Amino acid sequence: MKYIALPLFLMLSLAVVLPAQASFCRNSNDHLICILSIKRSAKNYWEYRAAVSVDGVKRPIEVYNCQERVRVRQDGVVVPFEPNSPGELICNLIKR
Repeated sequence: MKYIALPLFLMLSLAVVLPAQASFCRNSNDHLICILSIKRSAKNYWEYRAAVSVDGVKRPIEVYNCQERVRVRQDGVVVPFEPNSPGELICNLIKR
């Protein structure tokens, strides 16, 4: 019986699944850009609602429009993508 208990205990202890890291990170021009959460718009397939962090500083959820290459901040201000920005990362990642 003890020969069965030890392997069974080891199998059960190794079967525990740890939560997955949900963020996706990339280095871009000496900045660490992480996509913390992302959701595609059901109405406009080229728009994504995403929360990102740049160098560990979290940004609130913003709308990234890959067709017009702009992001819409929570206050409604439209900001064009900059080279190597989170918007570029989101749109290039999804395009693949």
